Amino acid sequence: QVQLVESGGGLVQYGGSLRLSCAASRFPLDYTPVAWFRQAPGKEREGILCISISDEITYYSDSAKDRFTISRDGAKNTVYLQLNSLKPEDTAVYYCATAYLYCPGFGEPDKFDAWGQGTQVTVSS
Repeated sequence: QVQLVESGGGLVQYGGSLRLSCAASRFPLDYTPVAWFRQAPGKEREGILCISISDEITYYSDSAKDRFTISRDGAKNTVYLQLNSLKPEDTAVYYCATAYLYCPGFGEPDKFDAWGQGTQVTVSS
């Protein structure tokens, strides 16, 4: 079973940036699609984007396309989510998750198997 640990969240001002990390143990992330999700208070978990085994990116959120990017570091067995131009509406708990073989076409949480515990991102206005 893949174990995922997110980190890098925190409090940032409007327009600021953060880089979130998703580190794995017991499984090389290079061989699995990895996605990022977020969940704001009172809202459903929302898919943001996914990186495939061949490093192709599938965006699940239109608002993420121009501001968020995903990347891998195989040596560190870590996937990153770079958050730029942050807005208060980006405030949420951010989660990483793995899928089997490919990034699902849509960011339905039930298409992903292993999850981390999440990291809080708070954007002040």
